[in-house]
Amino acid sequence: MKNHNPNPVYRSRRQMLLQSGAGFGALALASLIDGSFGSNAIASDKPVSPLTAKLAHHTARAKSVIFLFMEGGPSHLDTFDPKPAIQELAGKPLPASFARVITAMGEFESPVLPSKRKWKQHGQSGLWISDWLPNIAQHADELAVIRSCWTNGINHSGGVCQMNSGSQFAGRPSLGSWVTYGLGTENDNLPAFVVMQDTKTTVTNGPRNWSAGFMPAVYQGTALQVEGTPFPNLAPAKQVTSEQQRLELDFINSINSKHLRERSGNSDLEARIGSYELAYQMQSSAPDAVDLAHESAQTLEMYGINNPATAAYGRNLLMARRMVERGVRFVQCYHGAGSKWDAHSKIETNHTKMCAEMDQPVAALLTDLKQRGLLDQTLVIWGGEFGRTPQSEKGDGRDHNPTGFTMWLAGGGVRGGQVYGATDEVGLHAVEDRLHVHDLHSTILHLVGVDHKKLVYLHKGRPERIDQNEGRVYTKIAKDI
Repeated sequence: MKNHNPNPVYRSRRQMLLQSGAGFGALALASLIDGSFGSNAIASDKPVSPLTAKLAHHTARAKSVIFLFMEGGPSHLDTFDPKPAIQELAGKPLPASFARVITAMGEFESPVLPSKRKWKQHGQSGLWISDWLPNIAQHADELAVIRSCWTNGINHSGGVCQMNSGSQFAGRPSLGSWVTYGLGTENDNLPAFVVMQDTKTTVTNGPRNWSAGFMPAVYQGTALQVEGTPFPNLAPAKQVTSEQQRLELDFINSINSKHLRERSGNSDLEARIGSYELAYQMQSSAPDAVDLAHESAQTLEMYGINNPATAAYGRNLLMARRMVERGVRFVQCYHGAGSKWDAHSKIETNHTKMCAEMDQPVAALLTDLKQRGLLDQTLVIWGGEFGRTPQSEKGDGRDHNPTGFTMWLAGGGVRGGQVYGATDEVGLHAVEDRLHVHDLHSTILHLVGVDHKKLVYLHKGRPERIDQNEGRVYTKIAKDI
């Protein structure tokens, strides 16, 4: 009679592949699961977190991204794209030679509104920047100003949605989610993707802007609170010890995992289970990451945190620096939450206030990153969902302009101190090196080491990409591409 082992050892498929054929089967398994999984994921029996740091497709210029989103649409004509022609045409209708576009408020025939700004060249590069932005102007040689951006959405909902996700319609993953999906995180004790607003007013489209869409929910952004403790409900009860909390968490996870096994593919449930563990890990790291008491009085002053006008955005940008310093992959900082940059009337009053709120904090962020040696590895993006028209609205405002507007990038391997692309003589249409939102997203991914054509997520059997198969990398903007 053959011997019978009363305690058989059952091996998982991964163990079997590791222990047979000199482990070469595990290499094949890894390539089938995800080509970006590293050797550490193969050698371990523990479940691999979807946020585990992954290998880039090519050498990355930047490790982290900070997206400064000016919600409502800042006027490029009064900040980074001077147009002498609108001064000459002031009070007159646009000549028929300029192709007609559909404007949000339907006032294309309105007379041209001149800019009241004073313009000056800055830095060794001689970059033209208006007097609304004296502090950012000091960083002219770091800025790659793209004057030829364009998008499809003519209203805020569609424009904000497309700038965040590549589509005018909600439901697709945000840019931050794609970056996190492609690269994972370098800090297991903090969220990989963080979002901050400057006011309690909700950004247009709300959390859909940092949604993971059809991807697993683990890739969605984590929104910090505007006031009070940035990470709410994080601290355990004082009477609960760390050991007790660990036992409780393990028990809850065992129940949730059993529940999940019967409901495979429920990414919201998977993300909730992961959130418990992340929250536990964050208890020791998150308070320190957002504790500005560690910063010097000089740093607080530089960001304008002692000034009521700049305090909110200054606080957020200082926390953004502390986040990327700790390995957070993607940080998005909204300014003007609730479309406060939307200047259909009284643009002088509106933009004077909005620029004053963010100019000093943004300049401080660039200064701080540079002096800490972080600017070269952090890609900073500035811009809104569209620009403004050269024509007037209500006599002293400007309408939405998705057909030509400005954004700028700095750090992260970007060739600064230069202007890229151009709009026509009045700043209405992008005409030279036109960059659609899909091109911007593809270029951003390239700078963080991701090939936008290879970063694919299968959704219902369809290969999906951030650029919806339409983007191209704008090679002129980056160093050594």
